Amino acid sequence: MSKFPKDFIWGAAAASYQIEGAAREEGKGPSIWDAFSHTPGKVLNGDTGDVACDHYHRYAEDVGLMKEIGLKAYRFSISWPRVIPSGAGAVNSHGLAFYDRLIDTLLAAKIVPYVTLFHWDYPKALYDRGGWLDPDSSQWFADYTKVIVDRLSDRVTHWMTLNEPQVFVGYGHQDGNHAPGVKLGMTEVLRIAHNVLLAHGKSVQMIRAHAKSTPIIGYAPVGVAKMPVTESKEDIEAARKATFSVDSHNTWNNTWWMDPVFLGHYPEEGLKAYEKHLPKIQDGDLKTIFQPLDFFGTNIYNGQFVKAASGRGFEAVPYKMGQELTAFKWPVTPTCLYWAIKFFHERYKKPIYITENGLSSIDWVCVDGKVHDAMRIDFLTRYIREFSRAYQEGADIRGYFHWSILDNFEWAEGYRERFGLVHVDYVSQKRTPKDSAYWYRDLIRSNGENL
Repeated sequence: MSKFPKDFIWGAAAASYQIEGAAREEGKGPSIWDAFSHTPGKVLNGDTGDVACDHYHRYAEDVGLMKEIGLKAYRFSISWPRVIPSGAGAVNSHGLAFYDRLIDTLLAAKIVPYVTLFHWDYPKALYDRGGWLDPDSSQWFADYTKVIVDRLSDRVTHWMTLNEPQVFVGYGHQDGNHAPGVKLGMTEVLRIAHNVLLAHGKSVQMIRAHAKSTPIIGYAPVGVAKMPVTESKEDIEAARKATFSVDSHNTWNNTWWMDPVFLGHYPEEGLKAYEKHLPKIQDGDLKTIFQPLDFFGTNIYNGQFVKAASGRGFEAVPYKMGQELTAFKWPVTPTCLYWAIKFFHERYKKPIYITENGLSSIDWVCVDGKVHDAMRIDFLTRYIREFSRAYQEGADIRGYFHWSILDNFEWAEGYRERFGLVHVDYVSQKRTPKDSAYWYRDLIRSNGENL
């Protein structure tokens, strides 16, 4: 048995606000991230996405780099306010034309576009009307979906509705560390969560009703990974329980965001944990959320070790002394790509894509003109081996998207963190493929057999 399926998709990913720039060009409306990043003290160093990687103007060069690396697919997001400046109503033809050009260039390079409809740059005009708290918010998203599908589905077949709702709901509306930067109570946060899930379901319905080519549809939540500290039966069961547990104080979990989408109901533990704050769930809501999906996408960067314990059946194990850390100070835990995928495949029984994985590393252009990011190569080798291990043991895996193709605007951290396969000098906009880009090219050529 090979290490990966024969038609495995090796790709890379990016998001509109993080790379496009052109924040006020050709009719684009403001997003909540435009407003947030221009609010003093919200983003490190006062950085904004006004220019970012200038991908809006340099997309052809960037697709050329993707082709040089040998990507089979590119996962990118559509900027909702670039296409519909007010979020609802009049469509900006210039915005749609940009995505036409990008997709045509990708297809000419034999790179399959994987479109994410929402990666956090919510239209400011809709936020001012109530945002995700508004009962009409899910229909706003559905209407936006139809605009995109009507225009792009003659060439796009692979779709994802939402990226990491745990983050844009939790960090944006509960912790206040991301746009729109508010700190709401759990009752309002859960109402937002329900509207977000309804938006997902209505978006899927809209894609299926209007796509001009047979759509392949998924979703890209965070995979909150828990791993057993040993491979004893007890610790494995503890990790499985922890993976699907719900904490009453926040929405940083898997099942509140995955069970309604893939199983058609909210998790019992979540209903008990959130009992005092549950939103009003209308008849038919869960039927709307529970739409047929073709794959399970998930973004995983690290995980938490747990062990068997009395009470809930598990407890967290502190990270070891001297734990390996990325530049972002995230722990390096390669087995998360084995255990999380194993547990998710057991529960949801869908083909799986890793829709984001990678690390921020300390990268710069060296005196020889190259970027020697040995730690990224080592990180990816370790993680992707664990993903292969899940496949060897029966998980149905279909693709892996490295985060990211380019160094880019890392949200509240501004331009400090570098996740790219390609180094970007943000002053000159010069692109320099890193050693990891050439390593990834060789990995793709061998379909992972050289790991």
